[in-house]
Amino acid sequence: MAIKSLEISRLKPKETAYKIADEHGLYLQVQPTGTRLWRLKFRFRGVEKKLALGQYPEVSLKDARAKRDEARRLLANGIDPAAAKRQAAIEATISASTTFKLVADEFIEKMEREGKKAATIRKARWFRDLVDHDLGHRPVSEITPHELLNALRKVEKKGHHETAQRLRAFAGRVFRYAIVTMRAKDNPADLLRGALTAPQVKHHAAILDPKGVGELLRSIEEYSGKPETLIALKIAPHVFVRPGELRQAEWPEFDLEGAVWRIPAAKMKMAQPHAVPLSTQVIGLLRQLRSLSNAGSFLFPAFHTTRRCMSENTLNSALRRLGYGGDEMTSHGFRAVASTLLNESGLWHPDAIERSLAHKDPDQVRAAYHRGAHWAERVRMMQWWSDYLDQLRDGAQILTPAFRRA
Repeated sequence: MAIKSLEISRLKPKETAYKIADEHGLYLQVQPTGTRLWRLKFRFRGVEKKLALGQYPEVSLKDARAKRDEARRLLANGIDPAAAKRQAAIEATISASTTFKLVADEFIEKMEREGKKAATIRKARWFRDLVDHDLGHRPVSEITPHELLNALRKVEKKGHHETAQRLRAFAGRVFRYAIVTMRAKDNPADLLRGALTAPQVKHHAAILDPKGVGELLRSIEEYSGKPETLIALKIAPHVFVRPGELRQAEWPEFDLEGAVWRIPAAKMKMAQPHAVPLSTQVIGLLRQLRSLSNAGSFLFPAFHTTRRCMSENTLNSALRRLGYGGDEMTSHGFRAVASTLLNESGLWHPDAIERSLAHKDPDQVRAAYHRGAHWAERVRMMQWWSDYLDQLRDGAQILTPAFRRA
């Protein structure tokens, strides 16, 4: 016979606990203290079990019956409701204790173990800190797209559009890590693609006309600062690697007899090893640099210690001393100089130029082929390029665009 709400309110405690039955295994257990507890008796695979459904009046008669019915549905599907409740409690505990910050820290530690570059690790920690106030304390599995978007909008409203985009990408990687480690089911960052303002592409300032390049090279010859900085300025236009790859160069990477510089993947933006053919001019500059007898592994050590490489601002500051403003020429601009003039020459296969610039080919099969397909041409091209730079520096007549094919 079913319990009635009025009957429950009139129940009095006794010296020992007793039960008042409802229907389909649901009953109310009255404790000697007066506490009234909802319980469900059921059988699973022939074994009698009990399931706690809460305390009256926090759980009303209607709510208790709803919980009973849900448990009966699980039983009908071959699921033990008591085991399901325990599992849900475990998942809730894990979820509540697994915050975005904890998962982000664990993800960054994984990046360190995988040998990611120090600069990449520092940037990841910076991204983590940017959203720490809004998301750091929140269980990673409970963060909604709206919450994440709100955190990203705060960065975007400051005009930092590119940072907001990269922050969304970082958050997405953390959520994906949470999913594969069984601590989240969804990635809210994926739903926010296109929600943020796209940053305007900013090109690194560079001098792209041959006459201006010749004037720049002559100015570099007049640089009166630290000898290592002068040599770095002289080498940069010949090898046209990224500034970070040049300033972090270490002697074990160079084979002067074989005329090649092998940059390990850990130092490359695209995380792929890169080989740079060395012209006779570059080898001469490297031997000159070697004669300075700086202790340590770095070709271009920091000013106060040889245990670190020069700072990322050193070459740009040197260009400023030479009178070139940031809107006119940057150390990264040497790549644009080489790309533009080499392509305009018409002498070299575009893929050989792209490979020399270490640009990533989206076609992985094609990229694997082209890593070695143009090496001989790249060797010839780098020597031609150094010879051409010498002509520009020495004020030779500029034959543009009347290059002649070899």
